[in-house]
Order: sequence, then C-alpha cells, then structure tokens
Amino acid sequence: MDTEVALDSAYVPSEDVVARDIEDELIIVPLAAGIGDMEDEIYTLNETGRAIWSKLDGKRCLREVAESLRAEFESQPGEIERDVVGLVGELFKRRMVVEV
Repeated sequence: MDTEVALDSAYVPSEDVVARDIEDELIIVPLAAGIGDMEDEIYTLNETGRAIWSKLDGKRCLREVAESLRAEFESQPGEIERDVVGLVGELFKRRMVVEV
C-alpha cells in the first residue's frame, strides 16, 4: 500500500474506526483487525490533530484543509501543510483514514 498522501487529494476517516472527544482529546478506536498498530489499541489526537481530523470530510483536499487551519493556528509558512500531510500520512498508513 502506498503511504504517500498528497495535498491535492481528499481523505475521510475510515469506517473501521470510531472517534470520540473525551476530556479535550480525540480518542480513535479501531473496530477491525489490522487497523492501526498492533502495539496500540487506542489512539489520541491533541488539539491540532483534532482540528485536522474534523476537516477530513472527503470534500476538501489537504491543501484546503491546511488553508482553513491557518485561520485557527499561527505558524510559519509551510508548517501547517507539513503537519497536515504528516498526520494524515500516518493515519493513512495505519488505515485509519482513506483517500476519496
């Protein structure tokens, strides 16, 4: 499976995970075998990760997700794009998000 994600592609959370906000963290629980990492059964995302996850609607490409996050977070040029691509790439590799 190719683990590269592209800024011009759109992604959505996999149907094989459940995500819930609990005490200021987003908790992601895989529902199917082979999702995520065998060492970890539950995943948590911080504020930035939650913001990215919430925008993965399959309608906006990652470039648009990054642009919308610029209004919420102050960062150096390119930093938000790297964060978005890095997180989505890791989630894609673990099959927690899928490309639309």
